[in-house]
Amino acid sequence: MIDVAVVGLGPAGAHYARRAAQQGQSVVAFERGSVGEPLACSGHVSRDLWEFLPDAAPDRLRQHEIRGARFHVAPEDDGYLFYRDEPISNAIDRVDLDRLLVELAAEAGAEIRTNHLVTAVEEGPESVSLTVRGPDGVERVEAAMVVGADGPQSTVRRELGLPEPERFLVGTLRHVPEPDHADHVDVYLTVPGFFAWRIPRGDAGVEYGLAGPPGYDVVDHLDNRLAGHGVPDGERFGGHIPIGPPERVHTDRAILLGDAAGQTKPFTGGGILYGLRAAEIAARKLDPSALDTTAYERAWRAELGTEIRLGRWLRRAYSLPDPLARLGLSTLAGEIDVHMDEPSSLFSKDALTTLFRG
Repeated sequence: MIDVAVVGLGPAGAHYARRAAQQGQSVVAFERGSVGEPLACSGHVSRDLWEFLPDAAPDRLRQHEIRGARFHVAPEDDGYLFYRDEPISNAIDRVDLDRLLVELAAEAGAEIRTNHLVTAVEEGPESVSLTVRGPDGVERVEAAMVVGADGPQSTVRRELGLPEPERFLVGTLRHVPEPDHADHVDVYLTVPGFFAWRIPRGDAGVEYGLAGPPGYDVVDHLDNRLAGHGVPDGERFGGHIPIGPPERVHTDRAILLGDAAGQTKPFTGGGILYGLRAAEIAARKLDPSALDTTAYERAWRAELGTEIRLGRWLRRAYSLPDPLARLGLSTLAGEIDVHMDEPSSLFSKDALTTLFRG
């Protein structure tokens, strides 16, 4: 019997597989298709990403540096710019991020099995049994514990009867190969309950995206928006975005990570950094030979819970009436010392000093 079975090789699952293998645990990790494909989320991340990767990673993954964001209340307005003098985030090759993390997991000793679909998960008192369908047929895999990092529609979560995230949004992306070296992203607060965006990716082009509630035709709305501005066609991607973690993301022998656990920023839907941080916590807290999954549950909520709660409040501001939104944005616009992954930084001494000094 192996120590850990990881289901899903996005950033959270791959990083956990790497860290567990580095600790001497036997790890097998399953990905239903090819690593990183199909693309389902944006490639805009804070510079904190590099803390989880080797020193050479920025040269491989980074496409462009971002210094700020311009928020638009109406599609054609000039917007309100929030900025820093130095880069605060990066546009990256999102597919290659997954590939790099999987390479690192394999180098650490994890067994990687792509094109393997986990179809059933059964938890017993001493182990977890997975039914896996691969190129050579169906097999059963026994593990001391299972890590469900298999995305918003998690099979592990469903099979073990764990609750779903609070809600789901639907997102769509289009990558257009026109170089753009602007130093800020554009955010359009014109979508019910969420927003549309434009992210320059340097020589790699531009990412356009839009996310909204179920029932809102995000593809049609994005196509209409871009057609109205003469934006050429490009590669299209999309997927579900979980918002708000459920009350529990563990059983006796299983945990959920990343999107499967709803470990995303409620105000952007991004989950790369929160998923990586949760995977790091899990690797520190879990020992398959003396398993206590509640330690992981307590620890990740202690580290990320406040940011997620504050992120919910930020998201509510998207639905403010236009006059209030304009007043708030015009009051706060300018240079401000706020971390894009940490809403609590809005209340830091530096951020408040900058605000009141302005």
